[in-house]
Amino acid sequence: MALPWRTIEAVQTEEGRLELRQRGERDFLICVDGRVLMNSVAHRSEQALGTLACVHLKGAAQARVLVGGLGMGFTLKAILDTLPASARVEVAELNPVVEAWCRGPLAALTDSAVTDPRVQVKISDVTHRIRRHAVENALEKLDAIILDLYTGPYMHSHKRDDPLFGSIAIRTTKAALKPGGVFAVWGEDYDAGFTKRLKQAGFVTTHHQPRRGGFRHVVYLGTKPAQ
Repeated sequence: MALPWRTIEAVQTEEGRLELRQRGERDFLICVDGRVLMNSVAHRSEQALGTLACVHLKGAAQARVLVGGLGMGFTLKAILDTLPASARVEVAELNPVVEAWCRGPLAALTDSAVTDPRVQVKISDVTHRIRRHAVENALEKLDAIILDLYTGPYMHSHKRDDPLFGSIAIRTTKAALKPGGVFAVWGEDYDAGFTKRLKQAGFVTTHHQPRRGGFRHVVYLGTKPAQ
């Protein structure tokens, strides 16, 4: 008989009641307004997102990476496992309680990735961080921008004005990257329109669906040409 879920903590957000639930020692859920956003059992696509986004940086000195969304920290752990010791990783997370959960009850899932000295968490909207780097000088450009948000691109995303996945946002993200930099995005299901917008902005694109069979999450990769 399965153990019942218990709510460890809940806070009210603009999107509804955000909850951390647990059963057993390592089985967790994060929910908002009753909808399950992520769980600690199925995270293959999040790990793939972090690894694929940063594999080109394994030997890079002073690599700089921006991550949108902390979640349970699985993507961050994969990023840190791939990057060199000299790298710097900035995480933009909207809800401070999520950072507290990753430092507290969820820490054992990722060897407390959020406390790694390479990591700085900012309670901020990732779109603000991207725009900042887009207008900075070349020394402030990024090697990778990774969006690990629970709502990825989907067919009804506004093609031009979506703040993360529309054509204007994509061009801004490209401007925030160094030549050869990677824009990596997690999605629930494949959206051909998003891939098309990446290509139109000048990214070289690929996508991966790490899970076999059934409902398959997507990792989109857009690489800014070196020249």
